[in-house]
Amino acid sequence: RLGRLLLRLVFLLLFLGIGTGIGLVVFAACNAPDVDTLDVTPSGFRTEILDDQGKTTRILAGEGANRVYVTLDRIPEDLQRAFVAIEDERFYTHHGIDVKGIARAALKGVLNGFHFSEGASTITQQLIKNNVLTEQWANENEGKISKLEKMERQVQRKIQEMYIAVELEKKVDDKDWILENYLNSINLGSNTLGVQAAAQRYFGTDVSELSLSECAVIAGITKNAAGYNPI
Repeated sequence: RLGRLLLRLVFLLLFLGIGTGIGLVVFAACNAPDVDTLDVTPSGFRTEILDDQGKTTRILAGEGANRVYVTLDRIPEDLQRAFVAIEDERFYTHHGIDVKGIARAALKGVLNGFHFSEGASTITQQLIKNNVLTEQWANENEGKISKLEKMERQVQRKIQEMYIAVELEKKVDDKDWILENYLNSINLGSNTLGVQAAAQRYFGTDVSELSLSECAVIAGITKNAAGYNPI
């Protein structure tokens, strides 16, 4: 009789846990921004002052605005492939979220004592995190909040991120467009935003002129913007 009671209790807790999880997903998705009204393209560009010969005499770049937009055809394929290999190896086959990556990250987190260090974010999700859900991301660390509240905010933002990523890929249906905007959005250390600003800052050249090894260095910065800063 005690064994049956414990079994029923386990099933009840499991049922409540699944129900709570589904409710959280539905709530977060319903409160996510409408993808039809979103602008996921990067904003904040630096200003260059030119002389009468067309040469740059000064660069004005505020915080969050040191960016020079470049189209994908000017970005070396080596650099594109390096970012995909490091950040989202199944970028060209998934539809906004990487189910295999999520499962792997979840399993690793459980094996590490429920310490979830891997986010399994796709390039599409990172584009949304950088250009749409910036306020939600900032709110996760504002003030003195409890670990539980911080985790709740992270979970809600992550669910919205995944939901918008799927909806965005349905709407856009163009991986090159997503990759181009991502490569122009990403923070590459020291207020250096996008691959063109990074190529100019770290190697003094246009992104189109980067060598294979220089491409590898810039792509590698994403894992630790401070620790892998070439300077």
